[in-house]
Amino acid sequence: MSKIEEAIEILKAIGLPKAQQNERSALTLLALLELEKDMPWSESKKRLIRIHDIIIFIQEYYGKQYAENTRETIRRQTLHQFEQAGITIRNPDNPFRSTNSPKTVYTIADDALEAVKKYGIVDWDFALQDFEKNKGKLIEKYEKRNKKYRIPVDLPDGTLVNFSPGKHNELQVKIIKEFRPRFCSNTRVVYVGDAARKLLFTDENLLKELKIPITKHDKLPDVILYDQQKNQLFLIEAVTAHGPISPKRQQELEETLIGCIAKRIYVSAFPDFHEFKRHIDNIAWETEVWIENNPDHMIHFNGPKFLIACSD
Repeated sequence: MSKIEEAIEILKAIGLPKAQQNERSALTLLALLELEKDMPWSESKKRLIRIHDIIIFIQEYYGKQYAENTRETIRRQTLHQFEQAGITIRNPDNPFRSTNSPKTVYTIADDALEAVKKYGIVDWDFALQDFEKNKGKLIEKYEKRNKKYRIPVDLPDGTLVNFSPGKHNELQVKIIKEFRPRFCSNTRVVYVGDAARKLLFTDENLLKELKIPITKHDKLPDVILYDQQKNQLFLIEAVTAHGPISPKRQQELEETLIGCIAKRIYVSAFPDFHEFKRHIDNIAWETEVWIENNPDHMIHFNGPKFLIACSD
């Protein structure tokens, strides 16, 4: 393996999350250790180094050029996780130095250095076990933290699902717990997405029965509910970061659901009126709006519908 591939293998073994098991993180580790391509891991060194100097080292010894504006990416997407994993120490010469200071430096932690120096020899497994015993695996710490903050929800059929934390998923939870009982209490949950994990729950049999393409989850709205008695399909978009049911979005969904014979009811769900007003000029006609902090009411985007009903 190349030195970069070996560095990635080390990061995996130490327990860095997948987002840090990449070339950028591997090269950063090599720069921290001042380790060139043909040097054995036993020659790894401890030194203080700025992100600017990390970039220069990578370019000089590994031929990979990172622009200066990537410094923030290296800091936030690699070095920050290295710190959390106990691999590096920031500003050991001056712990009170500001994070944004151009003088900010990083160094390899002593126990991480001792473990890495044994990579490729018999003592590597023992060194790795010692490091894990002292520091633990960051990937496991992240998993425990995620589990702690997940949002549990019981679906109508008794299925328990756990949403990842975040505003988007909190709104989806409200759709299931607040919108559904008020406006379509007889519905079954067909599909629910998750902002972090994309697909969270699907009723595969019902999707097939309704002729909704199972292979196109990324094209489906956040929540889909189905009222079998009325043959109504509620297609609900939770609007936080992404947009509402716009004319373009509605057309895309109609194309995706071309084989589905259920009546479609499109709903854009917002957490509050502030978010609603941001998107009001992009909401498709013949669709509905539900606002979480005023949950007992719906806004219908087509006034004549009710005028015609009154005249009859």
